[in-house]
Amino acid sequence: MKHIIGGKPPSDPALASNPPAARLVEVDEDSAGQRLDNFLIRHLKGVPKTHVYRIIRSGEVRINKGRVSADTRVAAGDVVRLPPVRISDKVAEKAERPAPAREFPILLEDEHLIAIDKPAGVAVHGGSGVSFGVIEQLRQARPQSKFLELVHRLDRDTSGILLVAKKRSALTHLQDQFRERETGKTYLALVTGAWPANKKVIDLPLHKYLQADGERRVRVTTADDPDGMRSITLVKVRNSIPARMALGLPAMSLLEVTIKTGRTHQIRVHLASQGQPIVGDDKYGDFELNKRLLKQGMKRMFLHAWRLQFNHPASGERVALNAELPPELSDFVSPAP
Repeated sequence: MKHIIGGKPPSDPALASNPPAARLVEVDEDSAGQRLDNFLIRHLKGVPKTHVYRIIRSGEVRINKGRVSADTRVAAGDVVRLPPVRISDKVAEKAERPAPAREFPILLEDEHLIAIDKPAGVAVHGGSGVSFGVIEQLRQARPQSKFLELVHRLDRDTSGILLVAKKRSALTHLQDQFRERETGKTYLALVTGAWPANKKVIDLPLHKYLQADGERRVRVTTADDPDGMRSITLVKVRNSIPARMALGLPAMSLLEVTIKTGRTHQIRVHLASQGQPIVGDDKYGDFELNKRLLKQGMKRMFLHAWRLQFNHPASGERVALNAELPPELSDFVSPAP
């Protein structure tokens, strides 16, 4: 992005408290193809999304002097009018406090993308009570990178493979693959009980809803639910772990779980719906067992994005990535003798 006309300070001291003038911004190659609303959210730091949509609807935001809608795609060379906006002191202060710079373990990197092994307990982006996540920290660690965007998401408590695009062309290409189900996504999950070897497919629709406190939840629903989304999960038993009676732990099963649809909390809800929730799951799990697990040092949910397959956005070659279980999980299922 480059500024063509920035806000100039008023010459009249009496007008010094006025907001800056509107500015014109030229769209560069890296931003070409982006939706206008996302373009604005990226460049109007700290401005609430509701206000971004309001200034688009009101016609204050223009492209090449013409009115546009939020879903308009910007093109390289377009000139976007950004009106002056006010934000609260609290939001401004937050915007001035950047996320701490942090690099993450890298599984693959080239000029098009980065594949990282995300640790559990780290959100992929800021929001919902979290001031920053992987993407904000990565941008701070790589100030020379003009473009870094998440290709997909992982729950905060899930570890494993996460893709970040370094070019807009790579972002759209990869996101198309996720949307068209052309990727292969397999997780490792530890559940309570002995999983039946013949229970290989879970094909149950899921319904998203909000609890009274605003917390997002998902439940299995019926085929006639108009808000239900078809969800398909494939399950393969990798290993069976006998009960550890001395520790008060039941028998468990380590599963390879491949998702054919990418619904919110899909794996967690599908497995719990079979009476065998993921070990350590604080939303859909066995809460009494989770308390006993804490005493054994298991402080997180046992869900790990283990394998990801996709077509490289530039070469088209099939890429297969693996992220092995982190020590806190591998040690739990394979304790030292």
